[in-house]
Amino acid sequence: MIRRVLALLLATAAVVSAQSGTRRATNLAALLAHPTFYHQRPITVVGSVTLETNGVYTISADGLTMKMVSRTSAPDGLDEIRGDFLDIGRMNADDPRVRTLDLKRYFNIDPEGPWPKAGEVFAIVASSVTAATPPAAPSVRNLVLFPSRYLDQDVTLVGQFSGRNLLGDLADAPAVSRYDFALRTADAAVWVTNIRPRGRDFELALDTRLDTGRWIEVSGRLQQGRGLQWIDATNGTIRLTTPPRETPQDTRIEVPAAPPPEVVFSAPISDDTDVSPGTTVRIQFSRDIDPATFRTRVAVKYVPAAGEAEPTPDPAFTTQYLPGSRVLEIRFREPLQRFRQVVVQLPATILGTDKQPLVAFELKFETGAS
Repeated sequence: MIRRVLALLLATAAVVSAQSGTRRATNLAALLAHPTFYHQRPITVVGSVTLETNGVYTISADGLTMKMVSRTSAPDGLDEIRGDFLDIGRMNADDPRVRTLDLKRYFNIDPEGPWPKAGEVFAIVASSVTAATPPAAPSVRNLVLFPSRYLDQDVTLVGQFSGRNLLGDLADAPAVSRYDFALRTADAAVWVTNIRPRGRDFELALDTRLDTGRWIEVSGRLQQGRGLQWIDATNGTIRLTTPPRETPQDTRIEVPAAPPPEVVFSAPISDDTDVSPGTTVRIQFSRDIDPATFRTRVAVKYVPAAGEAEPTPDPAFTTQYLPGSRVLEIRFREPLQRFRQVVVQLPATILGTDKQPLVAFELKFETGAS
């Protein structure tokens, strides 16, 4: 148990570390509401860029403004800005990234005077500024970059399920419903509220990374507050879907590798006795399994009895995989022999849907009289 907890903590730390270097699509409201989360992170925002009389650029969007430092000229009007977000008060005056800025000109800061407090002075240090056009269709990224364009509108989005922000894409949770979860693409994420992530043949885990590789389609109405955007799916729908066939190079989704699949439950349990000969064996997995890899790879055998002259033929069986619950059912064509020890073997050649091999599993049990 301790090893598993340590592994989970290390995996979580790796996710946070990886996410901190990922460029995040966001907006000025989110930056102002959650500066600690975005500080020193590479970000993308959209806004109207204006060159002031003192040569300082400002970005405006939805009634909010922020100063921008750009080494090159920026197009007038609506632009997409890529750069780093800085909370100047969280940095030291001798930080190389601060020393290269003209603090007096841009922020009215006297380098020799009192240093601003955290949360008082913000800036985006732009690496590129390009003209932007309003989006033609809603997507996770477009909702984050252009929230006012879709506010209070019904939208349908496709993205990757990431539970309760398990991949660290968002600064905070809206805490609207007990089933709030995050929907993500390569560089953007929104919350989904007021709908449980389950359907006729699936139920997604909110608090573990078991389902963070699954794609879903969600419909609902866009809401926002406290620098967050969420889809209120009270009257919406949810279903499993597949990734877009063509994913642009700059929007490719990279999710940290999940642990290999393993068996988490079986009925009968290991070393069980007095099992009914008419039983159906059920085995549940920690992650999704590729059903095709069960074919010819599941083995069920009788353990040779003491003094047995000839081996007993292995029991004939069929298998059925239930993807919604990740359960493999093994049904026997005839009742098992009474008072026999049976072994079920699942080898590592069985693969998860991400092609990771199963942790090999063996189940032994003994049948009873009836």
